[in-house]
Amino acid sequence: MPQKFLRIALIVVSFIAPAFAASESAAAPRERVSINEGWRFRMGDLEGNKTPLLYDVRPEVTDARDDKAADSTPEEAARLAAAKQGVLKPWILPTGNAFIKDPAKRRVRPAGDPGGEVSFVRGDFDDSGWKAVTLPHDWAIAGPFLEEGNYGGMGRLPSWGIGWYRKKLEIPAGDAGKLIRLEVDGAMAYATVWLNGRLVGGWPFGYSSWQVDLTPYVNFGGENQLAIRLDNPPSSSRWYPGGGIYRNVWLTKTQTVRVAQWGTFVKAREVSADAAMVDVAVTVVNGSQEKTVVEVATAIHALAADGTREAKAVVELPVTSLSLAPGEENVASGSVEIGTPRLWGPPPTQTPHRYVAVTRVMRGEELVDVYETRFGIRDVQWDAERGVLVNGERIRLQGVNQHHDLGALGAAFNLRAAERQLEMLRELGCNAIRISHNPPAPELLELTDRMGFLVIDESFDCWERKKTPLDFHLIFPDWSEQDMRALVRRDRNHPSVVLWSIGNEVGEQYTDAAGAAVAKKLHDIVREEDPTRPTTTAMNWAKADMPLPAVVGVINLNYQGEGIRQEPEFEGTDRIRTPPQYPNFRAKFPGKVIISSESASAFSTRGVYLFPVSPMVSAPVRDGRGGDSKQHVVTSYELHAVDFGSTADKVFATQDKHPYVAGEFVWTGWDHLGEPTPYYAARGSYCGIIDMAGFKKDRFYLYQSRWRPELPMAHLLPHWTWPERVGEVTPVHVFTSGDEAEVFLNGRSQGRKKKGAYEYRLRWDEVVYEPGKLEVVAYKNGKEWARDEVRTAGEAAKLELTVDRAAIRGDGKDLAFVTVRVTDKDGLTVPRAEQSLRFTVEGAGEFVASDNGDPRSFEPFQVPTRKAFSGLCLVIVRAKPGATGEIKVTAKADGLTTGTTTITAARK
Repeated sequence: MPQKFLRIALIVVSFIAPAFAASESAAAPRERVSINEGWRFRMGDLEGNKTPLLYDVRPEVTDARDDKAADSTPEEAARLAAAKQGVLKPWILPTGNAFIKDPAKRRVRPAGDPGGEVSFVRGDFDDSGWKAVTLPHDWAIAGPFLEEGNYGGMGRLPSWGIGWYRKKLEIPAGDAGKLIRLEVDGAMAYATVWLNGRLVGGWPFGYSSWQVDLTPYVNFGGENQLAIRLDNPPSSSRWYPGGGIYRNVWLTKTQTVRVAQWGTFVKAREVSADAAMVDVAVTVVNGSQEKTVVEVATAIHALAADGTREAKAVVELPVTSLSLAPGEENVASGSVEIGTPRLWGPPPTQTPHRYVAVTRVMRGEELVDVYETRFGIRDVQWDAERGVLVNGERIRLQGVNQHHDLGALGAAFNLRAAERQLEMLRELGCNAIRISHNPPAPELLELTDRMGFLVIDESFDCWERKKTPLDFHLIFPDWSEQDMRALVRRDRNHPSVVLWSIGNEVGEQYTDAAGAAVAKKLHDIVREEDPTRPTTTAMNWAKADMPLPAVVGVINLNYQGEGIRQEPEFEGTDRIRTPPQYPNFRAKFPGKVIISSESASAFSTRGVYLFPVSPMVSAPVRDGRGGDSKQHVVTSYELHAVDFGSTADKVFATQDKHPYVAGEFVWTGWDHLGEPTPYYAARGSYCGIIDMAGFKKDRFYLYQSRWRPELPMAHLLPHWTWPERVGEVTPVHVFTSGDEAEVFLNGRSQGRKKKGAYEYRLRWDEVVYEPGKLEVVAYKNGKEWARDEVRTAGEAAKLELTVDRAAIRGDGKDLAFVTVRVTDKDGLTVPRAEQSLRFTVEGAGEFVASDNGDPRSFEPFQVPTRKAFSGLCLVIVRAKPGATGEIKVTAKADGLTTGTTTITAARK
């Protein structure tokens, strides 16, 4: 993309479960039904089974350590001899044929049904002794944690192994003649599907959404046995991948003539507040044995803020006629103008308006398909000087990276848990999410569409070169095209998605022209599927004069903008050392937008403060310098980062000195399981702005002070309960959206200070501790702006409970998040309280999990007991399926007054 200014005018659509109008519901030609309920699960293959069920041969893992630094150089893949027999790969590969462009490269299924003789796939096998589970399901999150050994990188939870899922399906005789497909939004990993003892297909990549056609194997009018085997390898990830069918699963029924999977794509021209010209393309497939003629009609309706559809169509597209030979697919294209469109854009200055398009396919008088989609109309421009412009407004990217786990819930997707994460990020001032480093759950993008976040949608963490012995590099040669096309085809119509990332810190950065050729292949696939959005790849090593950056449309730099390991103590080391790179990339690619796709990677342990306090604004973590490797904690003064990273203060200054940079994606928004840096013995990361339980670290307020400058706020740190520090210097720092502040200790001024150039905090480093009240008054433009105070807490006396929402749906899925605070008799949080707590849930609800945000904690998430950490603990509660009424949550601790709260379970 050599041009300096790239304009993208786009209407986008995303497939959702069809919601048919009443007139269509009686004879709905398309049904998409959740089949998450009623599964049986067990870990491990059948004992003594001699039938090999491995997808393919794998290299022997001779070094199982996963404690490599995050920026270690990826390695060349081990070369394996082709398996001569006994693997399922030839039967699995045809599942991806729809995503291989060249028909000559599509795979032909061999004869036979491997595994059909294994009792687990047969209908007469008695699975009553297996565990009853509801999907989404993560088999590993219940633990136990593996406190010792080489398991830190993957979260110290047993995610690897073989898992089997079985479910009975009743498919009526009246469905005969229809296509019956199983749709899986995500299963970790190497999934293989059998129906009635017949091998159907599968998909290796654990993050992809995929489908298999069950039709040839269905017993219409009778019982059908579905069996799914997963084989999640060890040494296959750099973070916690989870295990199991961890996203939603659907049964879709259609006529043989239907809209293709993810078969709509809508583009717009000349988008403005006055009008948008909309081009709609609908791919229709004739799966019948006869030539057929169909008519395709699409009506567009506005959606209300709550997602309900307005009855009257805004506009209808001209009807398009298609003639299809047996087995043929073709595209029905049409154009229409929408006057005064409700534009989709990011809050707070814009509103994420959405529409729904209802496409009907008619064969004569017969309605053969209805395909309902949601979409948003927006204009996106990429400008090398101004960055990203949405609907003409410059939107500085205030983004974070997010891994897919949901803390105590593991990898099992839950809509409310994901929504809560986004709500807190919105409060922070975040307006953009980078999906790290894999396709997200489809529902996550539904949330970002509705809430108005901008999204970098990312495909792979590695290509042909490996980061761990059994990661995606093993299947990249066979599956990269299918996985890449599937991702783009699935997500290309979400208004929130603005950029495709084809990889993260891939080893091909080191292989010059050969690596660039791999990038070009992926780039071309993306552009074939979606020519409206640019591509990128996140680079932590490749430099401006190398061939790889020239391939992609947007420059994404991980840590290179600030420079990597430039401190004197890193001289002479063999690690990545890079001077600040923004100017070099700017000079080489003056027409390309530059983004910091990973910035900061700062560390802190919530509520923990270590002394002495660094005089630097950004420093590595070392014992006695912000860290304690015996206690595995990092100070919350927010002055320390991973060796290759920087603190928020340093990043802010660098970006302000290079205003052409379009913004940043902080590593990370929330703490996540796995990647336990800087302390490998921990269960997860220390780099989140919010801890794993959802409690704000001090850094939250530093980012908020920059990202929400209009919000009057001031935040003091540290806490002020230090009985052992009376008479000792205890530095006080203030994060504020004001420009100056005055600190008072027990009413005595400690001085008034004003922010200088490239300063983002105010420091009083000579304050001598005495118990009492510490307060700050912040000013902006000479006028009082905001206040904050902290007080010395007394002894722990009671527990206080608050809940994020007073009412939840009684569907067994919606969640309430209850915060437990250990307080003194006056209600002040006791900042170093670590009492052991016990929880009970009564009435219409049930306990789900608990957490305290401590990355060192190995207490099981699913047990209703947990120690408080830095005075706080979290309890996650849901309503029992179908229940209504009061849910009572109680927390107890020895010697403390019991705390309770109530939640209402409602029908809606």
